[in-house]
Amino acid sequence: MSTPITEHDPAERPTPTGPLILTGDESLADHLVRLCAAAGAEPQVLSGAPPPRRLWESAPLVLVGDDLAERCAGLGRRPGVLLLGLDLDDGSVWVRGVQLGAEHVLFLPDAQVWLLERIADAAEGVGLPALTVAVLGGRGGAGASTLACALAVTAARTGRQTMLIDADPLGGGLDVLLGAEHVAGLRWPDLAGSRGRVSGAELAGALPAPHRLTTLSWDRSDLLTIPPEAMRSVLAAARRRGGLVVLDLPRHLDAAASQALEQADTGLLVVPAELRAMAAADRVAAAARMRLSDLRAVVRVPGPVGLAGPEIARGLRLRLAGELPREPGLSVDVERGAPPGSRERGPLARFCSSFLDEAMPPLAAAGGGAQ
Repeated sequence: MSTPITEHDPAERPTPTGPLILTGDESLADHLVRLCAAAGAEPQVLSGAPPPRRLWESAPLVLVGDDLAERCAGLGRRPGVLLLGLDLDDGSVWVRGVQLGAEHVLFLPDAQVWLLERIADAAEGVGLPALTVAVLGGRGGAGASTLACALAVTAARTGRQTMLIDADPLGGGLDVLLGAEHVAGLRWPDLAGSRGRVSGAELAGALPAPHRLTTLSWDRSDLLTIPPEAMRSVLAAARRRGGLVVLDLPRHLDAAASQALEQADTGLLVVPAELRAMAAADRVAAAARMRLSDLRAVVRVPGPVGLAGPEIARGLRLRLAGELPREPGLSVDVERGAPPGSRERGPLARFCSSFLDEAMPPLAAAGGGAQ
């Protein structure tokens, strides 16, 4: 359904929540309205006259038919203006696109898939994608899940919008580590069939949200293989929400975990300060570097023979993200339902705060509480 606007409508109308469509070509308008419906957006349609300036400036996306391009050229430059060409053989449409300040000149149906994604992004209010941090263990029991939980808990406590995704089917479930195994919400078995575009807002609203962060974990049912298509769809939805996404990945990368790693911005490889752990971590790092360029070492200290973090990182040919001392009482806290990172002055929380302050731009932390 679309909301039509006529030349005689008053300027004081509600701010549009969907794209603003400007064209007098009925066939093009109908096509764009159908695309908006497919993307879950309710457009506003104006034919025959330029829109009030307030509508032009406030619409999340403006789709201008070439028939109205010249009449809209004086409305001022703004992002999110797309010009829809009507004649492939008319080369002057590119000149009108420049005069309009359009980001792109499109022709349907060739650009339909791309335009559908752009309309869906506008309907969701998509801004900067989330910083996505993948956490892996250099060997079994290295503490990757503990660090992943602590990162998410720390980020949520400081007001960052945060999602924690458990991509390790053999890890026992991060909801248990968070003390949230009984919190209602979807788990991976409910989302294993996901394909195509998933709404980030609907995904977040359907997941458990303990400790002010949204969490996608496993349940206690039989082992399930997540198709890479499902991981791609779910993680893309999580990233579109902005803020921070933390991934807990297995050491042995299956197809779904490999897909997740390819979407990550930064990887943290947790390595105890031990020679054997360093040798095992070297193999994990080699596999991870094939899919992620920014992989860093987090070294758990102290080790049995005094190896330091810089030595371990240098041996692995990785940048050192930092050293992580032992946290007394952590195991007892987890057994009692207090997640890693809940002690604000503990080593885990201090490391996570320092890493997040460096990795996330200031605006990412200023967007209010987690949802």
